[in-house]
Amino acid sequence: MTSKQRIRLALALTATSAFSLALLSPAAQASPQGTRPECPRTLDCAWAPAAYQQTGDPADKETYGNYDTADRPHTAKIKYIVLHDTEETFDKTLKIFQDPHNQTSAHYVVRSSDGHVAQMVKDKDVAWQAGNWYINQQSIGIEQEGVATEGARWYTPALYRSTAELVRYLAAKYDVPLDRQHIIGHDNVPPTSASGTAAMHWDPGTYWDWNYFMKLLGRPTVPTARPSSQLVTVNPVFKENIQAFRDCEKNVDLPPQPSSAVPLYTKPSTDAPLFSDPGLHTDGSPGTNCAADWGSKISASQQAVVAERRPGWTAIWWYGQEAWMQSPSHTRTTTPTSGYVVKPKAGSTGVPVYGVAYPEKSDYPSDFTAPHVGTALKYTIKPGQAYPGGGEAPTGYYYAPTIDSSYPYDHTYFPGSTEYVTVQIGHRVAFVKAADVDIVRTR
Repeated sequence: MTSKQRIRLALALTATSAFSLALLSPAAQASPQGTRPECPRTLDCAWAPAAYQQTGDPADKETYGNYDTADRPHTAKIKYIVLHDTEETFDKTLKIFQDPHNQTSAHYVVRSSDGHVAQMVKDKDVAWQAGNWYINQQSIGIEQEGVATEGARWYTPALYRSTAELVRYLAAKYDVPLDRQHIIGHDNVPPTSASGTAAMHWDPGTYWDWNYFMKLLGRPTVPTARPSSQLVTVNPVFKENIQAFRDCEKNVDLPPQPSSAVPLYTKPSTDAPLFSDPGLHTDGSPGTNCAADWGSKISASQQAVVAERRPGWTAIWWYGQEAWMQSPSHTRTTTPTSGYVVKPKAGSTGVPVYGVAYPEKSDYPSDFTAPHVGTALKYTIKPGQAYPGGGEAPTGYYYAPTIDSSYPYDHTYFPGSTEYVTVQIGHRVAFVKAADVDIVRTR
């Protein structure tokens, strides 16, 4: 089958009536119709479907919510698992996802108090959850009850254990690598275009304990390379990494508390300005200590390539520039790691970075107008720089503009011919064309 041949997907309308919250008790695992959640048998999990129905004039086929039916992984691969926080209570979140006018959903929601899980969208379908359609079509989204600026209160051991058990199950089922280029937070999702950077979400936030979570997944951070390794994994001790950030949306200082985040500076000094994400601070202003400003900090369990070392400090390549973090010799802020890095090919003047891996216009049928083609973000991989990555980023676009597939090519996945790979150029994952880079193993 060529890339221009369409794959017609069968539509199966999900029941749209709101289910009683009583269905979410541990004793009520299946819906009245007998639908059971796609969860490991050992996990307390119930089926409570999100809405999928027309919300406006039936003549307006594009007015509907809250997800798209599909047939994954037989069409689009599932390559990412995205972790969110709800910013609402568990019960309110379910009500939001069961109201099609809200036009938002996730595959699963995890309750803070006891780790109970509600599945709201089938794995095969595409939830509207990540703010990036490319990531949506390739991912499963898990909402965790919580508020990002109150992480210690909401992120309970029960919630961590349930989410980890669910992620392990889904990763094994769909062959998703258990690494931080594929198990990502909503804060790691890239914008689809440069202009959308400021609108991207930042949950589950600075107080989500990534080291603990990756340990629960069976992927703890341990040294796998020599101390001089070019590649490192950020690995502060959560309880000892006390940070004071600001909730800039509410204009209040947050109390100092344990965090996964390590501040990044423009020079090896805490008196230097914080690093500024050029896609977020387009005016060149310094980075901030706002909890939402992920460009000025790196998270535990994320990898980076060392650009320079000085006593007590390590510089990494970050968004096309050097960024400095404190790394005193008596701490484990960074752990030497073996793995793959992405470098510009010899003779390159710079490699453009994308937030999607969409097909080129020529990949679509001649009688079809391409809905979106990827445009470069405000980041460039410059000669001499390197970034973690190199994993496959499937090229394709799932076209699903209506609820009933009456449009030509509706509910069709279009594969692309250009090969992309994943790169961790800053806090958010991104994509580069494989032809532009070399993928090198570090030890």
